[in-house]
Amino acid sequence: MFYRRKKTKRVLSNYAFIDSQNLNLGVQKYGWKLDWKKFREVLRVKFNVEKAFMFIGYLPENEDLYRQMQEAGYLVILKPTIDMLTPEDDLKKDDKHITKGNIDTDLVLHTMKERNNYSKAVIVSGDGDFYSLVEYLVQNNKLQCLLAPNIRWSSLLKPFEKYIVRVDSFKREVFYANVKRKPNQSRPNNR
Repeated sequence: MFYRRKKTKRVLSNYAFIDSQNLNLGVQKYGWKLDWKKFREVLRVKFNVEKAFMFIGYLPENEDLYRQMQEAGYLVILKPTIDMLTPEDDLKKDDKHITKGNIDTDLVLHTMKERNNYSKAVIVSGDGDFYSLVEYLVQNNKLQCLLAPNIRWSSLLKPFEKYIVRVDSFKREVFYANVKRKPNQSRPNNR
């Protein structure tokens, strides 16, 4: 006699796809730093994120940072970087360079490649370059939310405003507080 096992539908959790440069610069512009470990925990607890893909431009001097991000639970996707002159410096004698990682295509590609493995996507960026991706995810009921670093997200994302959650709205939970005091160092008296 054969008994058939009931097929149980696998419950998928959410995946986050993070534009690290947009997030990092977006919070720093408003005078604070993000604690990556705390942010990963917020993704897990508040947004049911099982896997968090961190897209970042590769610089050899940042090896420790990449390792720390992996230890915090991110799947770090490194992209080769290019060194560019800033547009306003093309005319100046002192060459100022910026380093670009251009991770947008990689973030979109991974989001699409993984789409059958997650219930909903959490896109972490306020960059309008992700308009088509967000539109596709909304149309296919695959977008949990769009996490913008601050109030200044691209106006191209306006049609998806109901999905936007600002990271600075839960700043207290994720800001980096570097509070290291020497033993016997007293607090300044602010009277």
